[in-house]
Parts: sequence; structure tokens; C-alpha cells
Amino acid sequence: MTQRILIAGAGIAGLCTAIALMQRGFRVTICEQAETLRETGAGVQISPNGTRVLASLGVLDALRRLAVEPTAKTIRLWNSGETWSLFDLGAMSVAEYGFPYLMVHRGDLHTTLANAVMQLDPDAIRQGAGLVGVENRADGVTVSLSNGERVSGDILIGADGIHSGVREAVFGSGPAHFTGCMAWRGVIPSSRLPTHIRLDVGTNWVGPGRHVVTYPLRAGELFNFVGVVERSGWETESWTSKGTREECADDFAGWHPDVHALIDNIDVHYRWALMSRPPMERWSAGRVVLVGDACHPMLPFMAQGAVMAIEDSITLARCLAKNRNDYVGAFSTYEAERVTRANRCVVAAERNRDIFHNERLMDADDASRYVSMQWSEPKVRDRYHWLFAFDAVGED
Repeated sequence: MTQRILIAGAGIAGLCTAIALMQRGFRVTICEQAETLRETGAGVQISPNGTRVLASLGVLDALRRLAVEPTAKTIRLWNSGETWSLFDLGAMSVAEYGFPYLMVHRGDLHTTLANAVMQLDPDAIRQGAGLVGVENRADGVTVSLSNGERVSGDILIGADGIHSGVREAVFGSGPAHFTGCMAWRGVIPSSRLPTHIRLDVGTNWVGPGRHVVTYPLRAGELFNFVGVVERSGWETESWTSKGTREECADDFAGWHPDVHALIDNIDVHYRWALMSRPPMERWSAGRVVLVGDACHPMLPFMAQGAVMAIEDSITLARCLAKNRNDYVGAFSTYEAERVTRANRCVVAAERNRDIFHNERLMDADDASRYVSMQWSEPKVRDRYHWLFAFDAVGED
């Protein structure tokens, strides 16, 4: 009988999976390589298909107090600032999908999830315990940890991200590859920005070869900035690699003054390479299964990377609860429910790169026609409704 479960990684995917499993009576041990629990990064968007899951995990109310429920998302043209509506949010999201669309600081989300895990089991998370080896046997699984411990369980869940040690140990996958995109990120105190920028609205600025995403965080106290640039020869993948204001501004030379107002008010301009892996058709082998970026990393162009991991978590827990004496059957059902959907999202995010960065946006006359066509109401609904309307919670 599957009862004791090991999870590698205490990020969003690992913590959500742990909560879902403990709610269903499983014993969980999370092995985390970091000495202290701390989620780096800046903003994350959680669409209704994700907040539906967070509600079932019992954390949505706490998160809403820390987040922003935007009224809308808009598209703006890189040089003129011309604006189009992408979709209405706020009350409209709840009315159509039953759950809110949230924009939240990644650290606030991580802290909320970690607190929920520790309320269920104060000893569930082992820090300074990175995975260094996996024994995937017929009768159980044992992991060797960086602190010298060996821990055994019935199954192992790899929730350890794009550079997953579990994936490497079990599936033998090679290194992630550079996508040709580099991202700038920063968080800005909203009080520094002009009032016309400080709106409860998410904005995608689109332009040839690059785009910018901005939105409010932490009940409107902060503003998130992510700027993605196509380039070659710079492949440092680190959330804490620093650039300069001048370098960031040069990458967006000629862009609208509102973009530069954001860039000028960032204290530290972080940059990182966006990496990827080919989609996987199998996420399990023996007593080991993967969730989140370990099995389906994607470009951040659909705002679904974290949400897909959240959906994975509840689906895997539900499948295991229905098949407590048959982990093979549980893994098979999980993959049947998740692989096609997640990989469809991977492909959609790749496609959005071409849409956001299209060279037609260079031509002033053609750009407006292009945006009006690509972000027409039917096309937007076609791109996003299948995501937002999905119910991963189901019934145990």
C-alpha cells in the first residue's frame, strides 16, 4: 500500500503536492536542498484554473489578502503605447470561471504554502537535504541526501524544477537548452511610478524581438517588471545574476516612456537565461514520478508555468488516493490526465513568443492591424478559455 511519500523539492510544485497528499492521509517527507526556505523571483500570475486548486488546498483566502485581483489585462504597442484589451478579469473571472485571477509575489505564495505544510506536519520539510542519489527498486525507493542521510518511502515525487536531479537520475535526461531568450526582472515600489501606470491591470507590451510584462503585486504596494529579449551568447541561468539599469534600458531603446519609467525605478536589475527541455510523454518510471518544471518546463509566455505545477499536484494526489494499493495505476491515470494538457501549454507558450515578438510590430502602419487581428476576442478566447475553465480538482 502506498503510504509514505518522498518529495524532492520544496518549491511551489512540491509544497502544493505535499498539502494535497497530507489532506488525503498520506505521510510526506519533503527533501529540500536549500538551508532555509526562501522563494526567489518576483511576480507570478495564478489564473482561475490555479486558484480553484489553491481553494481546495485551503490557502486561497490567505493568498488573496496578499495578492492583487486585477480588473483586466491589456496589450500595448512597444513604441506608441496604443492599448487593446486582452480580457476582463476581477469580478468577470469569478463570474465565468468561479474563481479569481491573482497576481502575487512569488515569495508570498511560497510562504503561504510552506505555512500550510507546517500546520499539517511541522516535521514534513527537511532543509539542507538535497537529493544526490535515487534507488528505484521494486519494493520501494530510497534517496541519498546531501546531508548524509538516506530516506526510504513507497514512492518518490520529483518536484525539483527544470534541473531536476530526480529526472536526471531516473530518466537520464541531458542538460536544458537555451531558448534564445534572456529576461530582465525587477520589483518596483508603486509609489515611485506615475499614477497612470499604477493601475490594477496586467500589461503585455509587445514589440519586434522582445516584450515586457508588468503588473501590480502585494495589494498594489509593488509593481512587477519582466522584459524578455531575444539574443544569443548569454546563457547564465540564475535568478540573482545582476545587470545594470543602462544595459536594461539599452535592450529597450526606442520603447515607450512608460517602459523606461519602470526600468528607471527598479533598484536591482536581475537577468536570467530562459531554458527549456523537449516535452516528455512519460513522467513516471518504477516508483518515481515527476511534477511541474521537472517534466514540462515552459517559456513564461502563457503565465501558466506555476499553474500547471499546481494542477499537477492535485491531480497526482487525487490519483494516488483513488489507487492506494496500485501506484502503477495511479501514475498511469495521472499521466493520462496531465501529459497532453501540460505539453499543449508548452507548445502554446512557444507560439506566443512568435506572436509577441513578431517583426510586423516594427512597421507603424501594419502593427495596429497585426495586434487587432492577433488579440481579437475570438482569438483570445481560443488561446485561454481551455486553460481557465479546466477543473483539476475533480473528486476523490
